[in-house]
Amino acid sequence: MQRPLTGLTTRNLATELTAGVTLLAIAVPLNIGYAQIAGLPPTAGLYALIVPTIIYALVVSSRQVVASPDAAAAALVASSVGGLAAAGSADYATLALAQAIISGILFVLMSVFKLGFLANFLSKPILVGFVGGLALDIMVSQVAKMLGVKIDSGGEFLDKTVGLVTGLGTANLWSVLISVTSVAVLLLGARFLKAVPWALVVLVVSTLVVVLTGLDELGVDVLGEVPAGPPALTWPLLDWTMWLALIPSAIALTLVTTAEGLLVSRSYAEKRGYPFHANRDLLAFGLGNIAAGAQGSFAMGSSTSRTAAMDQAGSRTQLPSLVLAAGTLLLLLFGTALLADIPSPAIGAVVAVAILPLLGIREFRQLWRQDRFEFAVAATCFLVTVFVGAIPGILVAFVLALINLAKRAANPAIDVLEADDDTKQSLLEDAPTGATTAAGLVVVRLAAPLFFANGAVFAAAVKRAVTGADQPVHHVVIDMEAVTDIDVTGAEAFEALEHWLHDNDVTLAFSRVRPPTRARLEELELLSGQAFFATNRAAVAALADRDGPPQD
Repeated sequence: MQRPLTGLTTRNLATELTAGVTLLAIAVPLNIGYAQIAGLPPTAGLYALIVPTIIYALVVSSRQVVASPDAAAAALVASSVGGLAAAGSADYATLALAQAIISGILFVLMSVFKLGFLANFLSKPILVGFVGGLALDIMVSQVAKMLGVKIDSGGEFLDKTVGLVTGLGTANLWSVLISVTSVAVLLLGARFLKAVPWALVVLVVSTLVVVLTGLDELGVDVLGEVPAGPPALTWPLLDWTMWLALIPSAIALTLVTTAEGLLVSRSYAEKRGYPFHANRDLLAFGLGNIAAGAQGSFAMGSSTSRTAAMDQAGSRTQLPSLVLAAGTLLLLLFGTALLADIPSPAIGAVVAVAILPLLGIREFRQLWRQDRFEFAVAATCFLVTVFVGAIPGILVAFVLALINLAKRAANPAIDVLEADDDTKQSLLEDAPTGATTAAGLVVVRLAAPLFFANGAVFAAAVKRAVTGADQPVHHVVIDMEAVTDIDVTGAEAFEALEHWLHDNDVTLAFSRVRPPTRARLEELELLSGQAFFATNRAAVAALADRDGPPQD
């Protein structure tokens, strides 16, 4: 087990500390915005940067991944908890805490039972569609904030959109000016001077402008008073029915965070050459989320953007996260008065620019070019998430993942091999038949496990190879090299194929069978005296010798 802060040396200490200051400048304004997206007070976003961050940094195997609430998680919190309580109420905050705790417990269970593989069901198209739908919902609220238009940020997407459009006449000119300037600075700054924490610059400068000119008296909304002091230990007191009502959304949060978090951890571990332990990372997420729910914050995951920023800054340890926690604590103890006059349009601009990549416009274009079915999966998930809700969106995502999996599994590669094992002819339904491996012999390769989704397809393909051959077939050899498993339904289809071959005076044999697969064949009673060959060439030679030379 690696020590916390593995990789920290006297040589890179200054770099890591500098990266920590940069992370503090990035995280504080973003977390204030994410807390507002979630319908929670600014302190909920700041508290997440202290105890949960420290616990995560000391437990996680990754040396670089930064943990924090992000835009997608905040939107999911708002959409799920908003259906159970009014945003801004005490009950709403309590539900958000409970949701984080449930998510944390799920993470710990996934770590203990090594269930991280479940996140693999969230393929790229599903994540693109789901996160893109959440991002669009967030964008409507942030645009309203940037324009100074009052809408119900906890409402449905269509209601918020209608409220925004009908409220355009009430837009505040000064809010629009602050927003346009902020967006321009953020986009141009990110393009030409990436090392500068432009989000912090925007918030500081816009706050000074508001304070010096009194724009808050001209209709520009400001953040308002932020309670000072460190986070306090708490525990959500809810009826058990409310705990149960939070489980579906907590599952969604856990799965999305698992998919994104483990992907980021793995990619940076491979990129920088240090070990990656998925189950330990899940445990870190679990303990961090439990801590978040027990001290006034909300669900947290990994931050791809902040992790990338730390990598670019030269950080290779978790020290910046600890610097972030210490700096945030000092801010809460001595500097909350500095936050009160931050203009809401500037916060909206910071969050809007941060979530632009989450809309997935580039990814949708790529999917359209690469695979129309995958594009349809992403688009469906996107539309359901936007117009129905986040929880239905994640449910549809899993159904689509299973459909996609079944679609691919039901159409495996099935080929007739030539005698040299190097060339083959496909036995797909739309492919021509007529090939044989040698006179009176076909060798058929199934490049997948034999199970319920493809058993009938495989049997039909073998029959088509026998009946469609350009000369009578007396022997069928199944190349089993790629068959790693057989289930009961697949075995039944195979047994029916054996009977059909026997009735048509065609013998059956196997080649290149893996030992575990052979044991499985014996267990399913599918052998009944069939011959085994080490290679396809051996099968061709043996069966050709048995039948004699081919006849003209």
